[in-house]
Amino acid sequence: MIRLYDYELSADAYKARLLLALLRVPWTPVHVDFYPGRAHHAPWFLALNPRGDLPVLDDDGTIVAGDAQAVMVHLARRYDAGRTWYPDSTHEQIGQVAIWLSFADALTQTAGAARLHDGFFYDHIDVATARDGACELLAALDEHLWFGEQEGRDWLCAPATPTVADIACFPDVMLAQEGGIALDQYRAIRRWTQRVKRLPQFIPMPGIFSIA
Repeated sequence: MIRLYDYELSADAYKARLLLALLRVPWTPVHVDFYPGRAHHAPWFLALNPRGDLPVLDDDGTIVAGDAQAVMVHLARRYDAGRTWYPDSTHEQIGQVAIWLSFADALTQTAGAARLHDGFFYDHIDVATARDGACELLAALDEHLWFGEQEGRDWLCAPATPTVADIACFPDVMLAQEGGIALDQYRAIRRWTQRVKRLPQFIPMPGIFSIA
């Protein structure tokens, strides 16, 4: 049985929920009162994940903590028999996915941080620096996607199907406007987010809506 320590408004927890849905893997939520309760800093939660980050996955007794990217790699390697979500048949494929998982971390530290500042009252965050960093990353992402479209590539990595890299980057991009970062100028990004939303079994979260 899979249990996911979850908070509905967490972009990182949504990454795990979305991949579980795309993989059609059943799971049980364990609510963590991130805000306003700050339960992710409670002793019981820190015993699961000393970093105090969501999500945490309990996969039949195997605890996967640390960050959302680790949870997604675990899920893809264990539950995707076709190895499409985490393609690892070549070193090049592994390297491409790793680069974009790292890029997703950078989005969390910038766009995600700006959202925490504006929506969850994390006043210690230098929001101007976070927004500037997010805009640099979004410009790079938009350029990468645009060139990919010219080459016939719809996704972040070379395979013809999406990977965990796309799911890792998607939420913080979609929720960037909640941190005061407009997406209007990033046309390739907007087309890519629509492709993600069209995936079978796609699920929304507050602030990220399905295509009508």
